[in-house]
Amino acid sequence: MNAADVFTTLDLLLQPDPARTVIRPFDFGYPDAFGKDRPTRVAQVTARLMALDETMRTRMLDLLHGAMRERHRNVDEAFLRRFEQMRDRLDCGPITRERDRLLLGAYFSQEYAFESAALFNPSIVRAPDRVQDGGDPRFILSLRGIGEGHISSVTFRTGRWDGAHGLVIDPASDQGVPPTIESDDDAGWVRLHSPDSRDISETVIFPILPSQRQGVEDLRLVNFTDHDGVESVLGTYTAFDGREARCELLRGIDERTYEMRPLLGAMAGYKGMALFPRRVDGQFVMLGRQDNERIWLLRSPDLYTWEHGEPIMAPQYPWEFVQIGNCGSPIEIDEGWLVFTHGVGMVRGYCVGACLLDKDDPSRVLARTPSPLLFPSAEQRGGYVPNVTYSCGALLQGRRILLPYAVGDEHTAFAVGSVDDLLSVMAPQ
Repeated sequence: MNAADVFTTLDLLLQPDPARTVIRPFDFGYPDAFGKDRPTRVAQVTARLMALDETMRTRMLDLLHGAMRERHRNVDEAFLRRFEQMRDRLDCGPITRERDRLLLGAYFSQEYAFESAALFNPSIVRAPDRVQDGGDPRFILSLRGIGEGHISSVTFRTGRWDGAHGLVIDPASDQGVPPTIESDDDAGWVRLHSPDSRDISETVIFPILPSQRQGVEDLRLVNFTDHDGVESVLGTYTAFDGREARCELLRGIDERTYEMRPLLGAMAGYKGMALFPRRVDGQFVMLGRQDNERIWLLRSPDLYTWEHGEPIMAPQYPWEFVQIGNCGSPIEIDEGWLVFTHGVGMVRGYCVGACLLDKDDPSRVLARTPSPLLFPSAEQRGGYVPNVTYSCGALLQGRRILLPYAVGDEHTAFAVGSVDDLLSVMAPQ
C-alpha cells in the first residue's frame, strides 16, 4: 500500500460562513500625539449621544433593535453588559434610562463575522455525552475561524461518527454568543462563560487577553485522563499579539464554560504545542516545535510550567526538509504513541504524515512515514493560503481513525483510515 492510499477522503466540507456573527467589544481612542488635554473619544461619543433629544434617542433604539434582534438572541443583555464594562470611562452623570444604556453599549460594541474568511485547522475529541440515539460516538470539533483584520477565533461543531464512512456534522446555529469574562489575576486564569449558548456551535472564543490581541490560533484538543482517573477536555493553542506567539492552555469546564491560562517557562513561548492524553512516568508530556524546525519532547511535573525539552525528530524526507511539527496530541495505541505530523517542503507546501513513538519512552521514534499521507492535490492548491494541508488532531475508534484537516487555510475536509494500514507504510527508524 502507498502512503497516499491509507486515507479515504469523505464527501463532506465545512466552509466559512460570513453570516455567522457575534457581538464583541469595540474600543477606540486618539493617537498619543492628539489625546493630550482633551476629553477621551469615549467621553466625546457619550456627550454627543446624550445631547440628542429624547425623540431621536428613542428612534435610534428602534432602529438598533430592528437590525440586531433579527440576528442575535438576547442582544439587549449583551449591550447592557458592555455598558457596565464602560461605565467608569463615560465621564458623565448617572445614566438612568435603560434606552440610553443600551445605546451606549451598542456604540462600544461591534458585530463581528468571526469565520467570514476561513474555517480551518480542526481538532477533535470525544464528547462527554458521547453516545446518543443510534449509539454512534459523539465528538466535539474545534475550528479556527478568521474574520476581519485576519483575527483568529475558535468556534465549535458537534457530530457523530460510526467508525467507517458514516460521518454526520450537526448543523451550526446561526447565532454566535459572546462570553461573559471573569478573571483571577492571582491564579492567572480567565474564565469564559456563555450561558446563552443553546449548543456548543454558538460558543465563540475570541481574543480576550493582551497576549491574544491578533488571535487565538490552532487549538489542539485532547481527552486527558489524570493519574487519579479524572477526565477532562484540555487544549493548547497559540496566542498571537501581533508580534510574538506563545502557547496557552484552555480547559473545558462544560460546553459553555472554559478557562484560559498562559503557560510559563522557557519552552512555552512558541507555537504548536500538543499535550499527551495522560502522564508518562508521573510527568505531563507535550510535543512542540521550539526551534521552528524539529519536533521536541517536553516534560514537566506541573501542567502550567514548561522549562525543559529535547528535540526528538528532525526533517528527513524532501516533503519535510523545511520543518516538521505535530498535527495534534499523540494517540495511544497498542504499538505506542501515534502522532500525526506536518511537513513543509518546496513552495512552502504543507503535507500531513505520521510517526510512532515508544509508549514507555516517547523520546524514541520507532517509525515514520517516508511519504505524506495527505497533501495538496491539483484542485486543492489554491485557497486563503495556497498549498497547505494541515490538521490539529484526529479521533480513534477501535482501529479506525477520523482525521479532519484543513485545505488551503480556508475550509475543512475529512478523511478516514485504519491504524493497520497506516503502520504498514511507516519506515522503521
